[in-house]
Amino acid sequence: MKIQIIAVGTIKENYIKEGIKFYLDKLKKIYDIEIVEVKEEEDPGTPASREKVLKTEGERILYKIDRESFVIALAIEGKEVSTEEFASLIKKAFGMGYKKVVFVIGGSLGIWGKVKERADVNISFSKMTFPHQLTRLLLLEQIYYALL
Repeated sequence: MKIQIIAVGTIKENYIKEGIKFYLDKLKKIYDIEIVEVKEEEDPGTPASREKVLKTEGERILYKIDRESFVIALAIEGKEVSTEEFASLIKKAFGMGYKKVVFVIGGSLGIWGKVKERADVNISFSKMTFPHQLTRLLLLEQIYYALL
């Protein structure tokens, strides 16, 4: 079983880095897990430029996804799931024979539509807005509890 997290941008805050390291260290003892970062584009602020930013980041994400992977995109408009449903989703993907589960975390503007279309499932942790850097930590914590 391999788990990959593809995330837009880098983590700058030390407290988030420490939390991510905490869960990665625990998970790496049992699972093959990695975080792949793709470059975040600067948002110039116009609607047209925002779509271009989403497309550029989205193309970078899609380039990193293997065809054989089960993809779960974290999107605010996705289906809200409980921790138990989240765990079931991961286990179901591996039970279906997928060798890798890929989680996608977009940048500050979200996730490009074609990435959400490529995803096998779009989920939301909440209708509330969280910084995408913090979402990475929350995701790792949920993966840890899902795979205990």
